Amino acid sequence: MSNDFYQISDLERLSGIKAHTIRIWEKRYGLVTPHRTDTNIRYYDDEQLKKLLNVATLSNVGFKISKIASLTEVELKDQILRSQRQEKSDLQFDFYVNDFIAATLDFDETRFDVLFNEVVAKYGFQQAVVKVIYPFLFKTGVLWRVADMMPVQEHFASNLIKRKFFTLIDGLPKLPNLEKKFLLFLPAGEWHEIGLLFAEYLIRLKGFDTVSLGQNVPFVDIEFVIKKTNPDYLLTFLISGDHSQEMSQIQKLISGKYKHINCLISGPWANIQPYDGLKDIVILKDPSDLLKYL
Repeated sequence: MSNDFYQISDLERLSGIKAHTIRIWEKRYGLVTPHRTDTNIRYYDDEQLKKLLNVATLSNVGFKISKIASLTEVELKDQILRSQRQEKSDLQFDFYVNDFIAATLDFDETRFDVLFNEVVAKYGFQQAVVKVIYPFLFKTGVLWRVADMMPVQEHFASNLIKRKFFTLIDGLPKLPNLEKKFLLFLPAGEWHEIGLLFAEYLIRLKGFDTVSLGQNVPFVDIEFVIKKTNPDYLLTFLISGDHSQEMSQIQKLISGKYKHINCLISGPWANIQPYDGLKDIVILKDPSDLLKYL
C-alpha cells in the first residue's frame, strides 16, 4: 500500500470515527472527498487524514459537526489550539496523539521532538508515555508491528522514539539493588523493541537491576544468560507471531531448575495464545501491570 493511500478502515482506526459516520460527513458536509483508483476503489491521502484528525479532535470536545464543517482550514487549526489550552488532561491527551500522527505523516522530526519534550515536561515521562505515546503507537501500529499500514512513517516514528528511550535509559544510574533482577529480551524473530525499552526504563527508574539482551534472542542464549545471571524475572514482548514453543521451553526451564523465576510477557500474541495456562508465566496487558512488580 502506498504511504499516501488510506482506506476508510484506516481512517476509522487512526481517528476513532466510525466508517459509517465518516461517509455521512462526506455526503452531508463535504468534509473529505475520497479519491478513486482506476478500478473505482475509494481512498484518502495524507492531507485528508490530517483534516479528519482535526475534525475528530474538535468533535471529541463537544463541537457540533455542522460548526466544524463551516470552519476554514486556518480557523480549524486556530480552534484546535484554543481548545487544547482549555481542555482537561484526558482530552489534551487526545490532542497530542493526533498531533503526533500528523507530525509522523509529514516526517516532521522537529515537530515530533517539540511534542515529545512538551508532553514529558507537562506530565512527566511515565505519564506521557502511558497516556500519549502508547496510544499513538497503538493507533499507528508502531508499537506492535512495522510495514502494515504506513511502513515508512512507522519506521520514522519508531526510530525517533527509540532514540529518546535510549537517551533516557542511559541517563539513569545503574544502582546495585539486589532486591530484584530482571532479564529482558525479545525471542528469536522479534525485532520491535519499543515496549521492551519502556519496560527497562520503568525498572531502572525504580532502582532495580536489569540485564537487557535486546532483539531476536534464541532460546539457547536465553538459557545461558539465565544460568550466568540468575534473574528473579524474565520479561519479553510477543509481537509478530506465535512463540508457544519458546515459552514452553522457558516454562520447563524455570519450573525445573529456577523455581524462583517468574516470566512476564506482553504484546498482542501474549493475549492471543493461552500462555497464561503455563505455570510461572504472567500476562501483562499494559504498563500498569508491570508496575505491580516494581
